[in-house]
Amino acid sequence: MSGRFVSRHHDLKVYQTAFEEAMHIFEVSKTFPVEERYSLTDQMRRSSRSICANLAEAWRKRCYEAAFVAKLTGCAAEANETQTWIAFAVRCQYLSPEVGQTLTEAYDKISGMLVNMIRNSHQWTTSKL
Repeated sequence: MSGRFVSRHHDLKVYQTAFEEAMHIFEVSKTFPVEERYSLTDQMRRSSRSICANLAEAWRKRCYEAAFVAKLTGCAAEANETQTWIAFAVRCQYLSPEVGQTLTEAYDKISGMLVNMIRNSHQWTTSKL
């Protein structure tokens, strides 16, 4: 899908996928111990939500290819950070290995979509907003 078929960042498949996975993380993290509220729980939720927030910013900056790519790179970094927190949650036995694997695979998919957008940034950028 190229940028001309998408009118808002909410229409991006990667945004929709990242939003759903952030909500998934929100739900599963509700079961984490209370002592993790301001550390692991907060970090997982923040990094997963940050992908969507950075995508919204990237979409608005798409008239400047370098700025667009920089924001998308930030999104990919947040996806990788989220995977790190997932690994900690599994190791601490707050998430089952199966749930951790499902989430990790979802963030691999999100990262792949972001990398594809970065590699094809010229298709998404425009001089007109």
